[in-house]
Amino acid sequence: MRPYFKYLILTATTPLLLVSSSLLPIAAQESPIITQVQTNQNQKPEADRLLAEGIESYDKIRFGEALGRFEEALVIYQEIGDKVGIGATLHQIGRVYHSMEQYQQALDYYQRALVIQREVKDDVGARVTLNRIGSIYDRLGDYQQALDYYQQAVVIRQEENALCSDRAWQRITLTGIGKIYQRWENYPQAFANYQQAAVIERELSNCPEEDIPPSYARGARLFYSTGLVAQELGKYQEAWDYLQQALAIYQRVEDQDEQWIILNQMGVVSRHMGEYQQALDYFQQAQDMEILFVHFGQGGSLNNIGLVYYEMGEYQQALLSYKQALASAQEINDRAGEGVTLNNIGGIYDKQEKYQQAFDTYQQALAIVQEVGDQKGEAVVLNNLGVVYDHLGKSQQAADYYEQAGAIWSELGVNKPDLPIALNLEPLILPRSPNAEKKAQVVQFYQKGMQLYKRGQHQPALEEFQQALGIARELGDQSQEWKSLNQMGLVYQSLGEYKLALDFFQQALGIPKSGFENTGAIQFNLGQVYSNLGDYTKALEFYQQASELVRGNQTGKVRILNGIGNVNLALEKYELALDSYQQALTILKSLNYNKKLLEGATLNNIGQVYREQGKYELALEYYQQALTIQKLLGSKRGEGAILDNLGEAYYQLEQYNQALEYYQQALVISQEVGDRATEGENLSNIGYLLEQQQQPELAIVFFKQSVNVREGIRESIKELPPAQQQSYTATIAQDYRHLADLLLQQNRILEAQQVLDLLKVQELEDYLRNVRGNDNTAQGVPNLPPEEQIQDGLAEILDQAIAIGKELNQLRQQGKRSPQEEQRLVQLVNAQEQIIADFNYFIESPEVEALITQLTPKTRKPDLVDDLEDLLSIQDNLRDLQQNAVLLYPLILEDRLELVLTTPDSPPIRRTVSVTKDQLNQAIVSFRQALNNPGTDAKAPAQQLYNWLIKPLEKDLEAAQAETLIYAPDGQLRYIPLAALYDGQQWLVQRYRINNITAASLTDLGSQPTSQLKILAGAFTTGSHSVTVAKERFNFGGLPYAGVEVETLAETVPDTTQLFNDAFNPQDTKPQMGDHTILHFATHGAIVAGRPEESFILFGDGTPVTIADVRNWNLNNVDLVVLSACQTGLGGNLGTGAEILGLGYQMQRAGARAAIASLWTVDDGGTQALMNAFYGVLQSNQTKAEALRQAQIALITGDYTAVGEQRGSIVALQISDELQPEVVNRLNHP
Repeated sequence: MRPYFKYLILTATTPLLLVSSSLLPIAAQESPIITQVQTNQNQKPEADRLLAEGIESYDKIRFGEALGRFEEALVIYQEIGDKVGIGATLHQIGRVYHSMEQYQQALDYYQRALVIQREVKDDVGARVTLNRIGSIYDRLGDYQQALDYYQQAVVIRQEENALCSDRAWQRITLTGIGKIYQRWENYPQAFANYQQAAVIERELSNCPEEDIPPSYARGARLFYSTGLVAQELGKYQEAWDYLQQALAIYQRVEDQDEQWIILNQMGVVSRHMGEYQQALDYFQQAQDMEILFVHFGQGGSLNNIGLVYYEMGEYQQALLSYKQALASAQEINDRAGEGVTLNNIGGIYDKQEKYQQAFDTYQQALAIVQEVGDQKGEAVVLNNLGVVYDHLGKSQQAADYYEQAGAIWSELGVNKPDLPIALNLEPLILPRSPNAEKKAQVVQFYQKGMQLYKRGQHQPALEEFQQALGIARELGDQSQEWKSLNQMGLVYQSLGEYKLALDFFQQALGIPKSGFENTGAIQFNLGQVYSNLGDYTKALEFYQQASELVRGNQTGKVRILNGIGNVNLALEKYELALDSYQQALTILKSLNYNKKLLEGATLNNIGQVYREQGKYELALEYYQQALTIQKLLGSKRGEGAILDNLGEAYYQLEQYNQALEYYQQALVISQEVGDRATEGENLSNIGYLLEQQQQPELAIVFFKQSVNVREGIRESIKELPPAQQQSYTATIAQDYRHLADLLLQQNRILEAQQVLDLLKVQELEDYLRNVRGNDNTAQGVPNLPPEEQIQDGLAEILDQAIAIGKELNQLRQQGKRSPQEEQRLVQLVNAQEQIIADFNYFIESPEVEALITQLTPKTRKPDLVDDLEDLLSIQDNLRDLQQNAVLLYPLILEDRLELVLTTPDSPPIRRTVSVTKDQLNQAIVSFRQALNNPGTDAKAPAQQLYNWLIKPLEKDLEAAQAETLIYAPDGQLRYIPLAALYDGQQWLVQRYRINNITAASLTDLGSQPTSQLKILAGAFTTGSHSVTVAKERFNFGGLPYAGVEVETLAETVPDTTQLFNDAFNPQDTKPQMGDHTILHFATHGAIVAGRPEESFILFGDGTPVTIADVRNWNLNNVDLVVLSACQTGLGGNLGTGAEILGLGYQMQRAGARAAIASLWTVDDGGTQALMNAFYGVLQSNQTKAEALRQAQIALITGDYTAVGEQRGSIVALQISDELQPEVVNRLNHP
């Protein structure tokens, strides 16, 4: 069983003070084009599917995955000229960048979409695009630009029978216009637009929910804003009506925070209407809710209550409320609220003719409103000080204060109010200063986001944090900007969107004046993400940085020690891990304040070490202690992690029933909180357990779900650097291989092959980051019909469990519960226990047993698993080749080698070879060393590899009358040429044509090359070049035989364009590529193992072109790319072979049908000989694979008649009749 290290992650939400809940270079290669040319009719459905999948991924906040789908769809729409599709896709790409707050990129795509939407008269699409452009300018503070785009959207004519979605967007646009006018305090215009929007909102109540753009508490914010504007206009009854509508919606969705705000506002409106008792009722309802939002909370409600009593003339009662409000504001250090309340107390003293007390109180209020920057409040207090002096008969002093107040009114553009002003500073929900109001909004949005995040509502939480971030940036509030960025990073980390998490953490790290930059919090969180990705070196770097910054912050030290311990645990350095955890626990015991959540996490992590050391009983003790704490504190993520760990401990103790119960509970929580990474682990753990219980068919169901969850995560990190992508793939690849292993054991060969294809796509994506799959790879691993039924039944049970868990969590969070709520809590606990029993019963039920029977090898129908062949069309493709071709797929497992052979006319064949992975890799290394050493005989290791790879299939190949082997190598097998294997009498190339492919699901085996040879040949022949690629210096000299090679080629194929040295440069070469069927470059290059991004080709003028640059080439008319040179090969140590796949794939991704290169350094003269022979055969209308095969055989046997006598004599000058090691060096040249 794969050891998942389920340590608890201690994320830093504030400065470490809080814990957030938290080319295929092989012999005889004819690898057909991958991105096949299709008809428009065939391509449009594919593009439509990609577009729909992208929208689905976007809706699930998987932005990286969505962007990949949209970009693939856009390429196809552009190829077939579908303008409607292009416009729609450009718009969706803009949405992704919009949501990622990359506004300039979003605007660029929106503007491109808008041009096309107007061209094709897509008014509905244009309205949405204009609205979103406006919303970006609104967010950026360019309100005039925003208004211009909103108004363009609103004037687009609507049909009388306009769709609900179009009407909804009209409402959204009118609301946007109203917000801008409200911000400008142009209340009549704001009210007019809001009213139009409100009319549409009421009409939309008859529309199905799925026809309307989703929004939280739809309509409530509109009605609330309309009510506020109506109040400003003195339309109090209309204000009350709109607020009442907003309140009803927020009550329906049980949003207490918004209810609190509206109740207070309705109290203010009722007071204006003279409905004092009604006002008091509203304020009291708000106060009873015990909501706290900095300036808000009890102080705000008490102030409002006091104001009602003031207007009723009950001054003593008013004073009592104000003093309570003042104490509340001082307790939470709410300076703005304190200033408001002191002003109001001064007003009471003035009414009571206690003028000295009034004056002193106003002076205190004045100092505070000036401190917090509340200009309007300052004007009011100055006026009120003037009133006191008037009452004392000191007219000149009064006039001075009135003059100061008037200057502020003028500056604010507000008419001077009638004097005196006894009390005009209304203690509303928000302070009256624009900046103070916005600061309060930042806090409100941020705190609401935190509440939603803790409840696992990630998308609404992100929306709140984005609102907070936008206002914080507008205000220049770097502290709040830092907190919002950090929290958004934590949300994306929870979702497995590691690229986005890193982006937001890095943005926070770049804020120099946040006050948090030296706390180590962001460095710690970055370490956590890199740990998730399996990049432990990077993780330790950031933990060390954080450790140097925390200084005396003891809780920060605890988190970092746990993080370092987690890395050592993953690296199996158990004693180091335990030492870190024990240090953390020692610190926790010395703290005087509540540290239970940290303690629970540390106890869990200690349990992890003991479990990995085989001390399972001791591990269980620590897990149980940790679980008790997590449940007590309501940390769902922590609870889920510990439940999974308990399951693994019981699994190791072979107590499988208990293990399954804990795994199932953990799975429910990971799905509930949207933790995809943990969900994937939970599912695979259940798969391992069921396999151990001899239920392989059911285990496969769970492994498939796990793989498909991981595929979703991989899509979301495609924009990360290759190193991080490779690290993540390494953490999950074992489960993919294990699923393939299980499927092969069940003789479900085609499904296993599809899993292997996913692995190959993973490796290519990690390397290239631009891999385009197709229908087969995009869908992950499909379920067979019985598996689909099992999965549907499990999903129904898990959905019930999630709903119960959410309700139970809400009840447990309530401080006081009614008797009915206590009774409901007991019911839910019982229901939760029943769900566990239901899960266990379901997987053992007769219905599932019957479905499993349909899947077992002895009882299943033969066509059940073979139907998947329709997905890959392998046998049809093999027949269409008309070359007696077979497809060979090896799979390297730890304890054996699995060989899968697909023939045109029989079911897939599986053969198992008893050789360990280490033995196979050692043989590969020995073979390569022998090939590179002229004094070593390569036959022995070549025959050993033959005995493992080909000999088990000899009878099958003979029965199939195979002449062509299409080979999809796995892992380090990519480093050896299959053609160079030796059967004791012959080399394999003497028996078969051999083509390498990346993966069957990525390759159209039926694409046909052109018969016309038109060659563009370039060569670097003289001089020397020194180039730097990725900070590494390379020195190259000219290749004397390269010139002869190209000149001889031109004699053989007259239609050849020759470019030498400086004339062979990228600028002049690239434009000519599309006019030729073969590109032949006789120059240096390197495929670099371990550093794939540094692989390059050297042009004759000394310009290096990297593999990343090749992706932009247009090779759609090119049949073959030949890289013929002395160092077009591998440098450094062997890796996974992904770089071998990468060069060929990148050429084919650019449009070429096949590519030829060498796997290692080859002799310049020898290359010329092989190439001369190759083109001699190719001229006789042979396939590329057959031409290369004949050329290689000529080198082996010394018989050149097949390749032309004249050319043969050239070759004979350099190569003897006997096969020497240096000849073998060239056998892998393609």
